[in-house]
Amino acid sequence: MKIAFIGLGVMGYPMAGHLQNAGHDVVVFNRTETKAVTWVAKYSGERASTPHLAALNADLVLMCVGNDDDVRSVVYGDDGVLSAMKANAILIDHTTTSALLAEELSAACAKSDVHFLDAPVSGGQAGAENALLTIMTGGAANAYERALPVLDIMAKKVTLVGDVGAGQKCKMVNQLCIAGLVQGLAEGINFAKNAGLDEHIVLDVLRNGAAQSWQLENRTLTMAQGKFDFGFAIDWMRKDLAICFEEAERNGSLVPIAKLVDGFYAELQHAGEQRSDTSVLIKRLHKSQH
Repeated sequence: MKIAFIGLGVMGYPMAGHLQNAGHDVVVFNRTETKAVTWVAKYSGERASTPHLAALNADLVLMCVGNDDDVRSVVYGDDGVLSAMKANAILIDHTTTSALLAEELSAACAKSDVHFLDAPVSGGQAGAENALLTIMTGGAANAYERALPVLDIMAKKVTLVGDVGAGQKCKMVNQLCIAGLVQGLAEGINFAKNAGLDEHIVLDVLRNGAAQSWQLENRTLTMAQGKFDFGFAIDWMRKDLAICFEEAERNGSLVPIAKLVDGFYAELQHAGEQRSDTSVLIKRLHKSQH
């Protein structure tokens, strides 16, 4: 397939690479052009100077950018992908956005006979690099079935959750769960240290008990070691939680734990931890003890 990939950040860069390595014809666009130059040098493929040029003749156009406004900036206008996409092509958004944006994009695509799927991802940088992402998708079943062989290349699990917007809403569920999980793990590890326990032994016990989770498996050891210069930055987590809170307001859901943890993240941002991994919550507990 001829594929355009828009956005070569920590997630998009390896995702696009897997598609090129799998034998697809990939054209990339990135706002910072040096990133696209480096990508082509590593994976071959091509780079384009605008999203429009990247999307010309593409069967699929995939996007993985920052937020709702970033998505609009690469979709609309003369330089946007939509002005270049052919009828029956599929636009797939891997960005974590609002469900309202997914509905807006779907309506815009329909006017050009283009299909749209919202397909946010979970699994972090490591998931993207090792092609082990979880992709939650919203949209029409026929477009999903056509896109599935391509999505499968980047993921360990791809699921059609429901209509347009359902992928984004599922991602919101994911982020709400993570907020509580990471805070719980931070409190547990901090407690273990204060109780004089060997955290390695404790974590090995927890790994085989009811507290087991991806976060426990991948973040607790680095938390205990005080390492936070990797992974999913709290700036991005707060962006995602803001989207969750707007949707919760719309559907009447109470999210008290997530709001509490979001407040903790705000404190950490003010303390200069904006780029630290979400597991930096444990640092707050150290501070409040002294």
